[in-house]
Amino acid sequence: QVQLVESGGGLVQAGDSLRLSCAASERTFSSYAMGWFRQAPGKEREFVAAIGRRGGITHYTDSADSVKGRFTISRDNAKNTVYLQMNNLKLEDTADYYCAANLEFTTTPNYKYWGHGTQVTVSS
Repeated sequence: QVQLVESGGGLVQAGDSLRLSCAASERTFSSYAMGWFRQAPGKEREFVAAIGRRGGITHYTDSADSVKGRFTISRDNAKNTVYLQMNNLKLEDTADYYCAANLEFTTTPNYKYWGHGTQVTVSS
């Protein structure tokens, strides 16, 4: 059982930056691919970014509200932590952000373990 705890969310203004962290309880953290998802009010949970076990592979959403060029996913296996650096935040980035762990790399919601989320609110 992998326990995931997100932190770093908050209320920011458009154009600001935030770095989300997700700490994992599992000592074999490096065995898991990690992903970030978000769910805005009234919308379905959507994929944001994923990173492979050693950090060599990353993938970002291709959605219309693309985060490419603004968000960066990274991990520190020595600290059992995955990060999501979010720059130039936009109003549409407002959502609850969740990290997830899975033995296989995927960009679908089919992750085995999920955190409880951290809220990000972007104001104008």
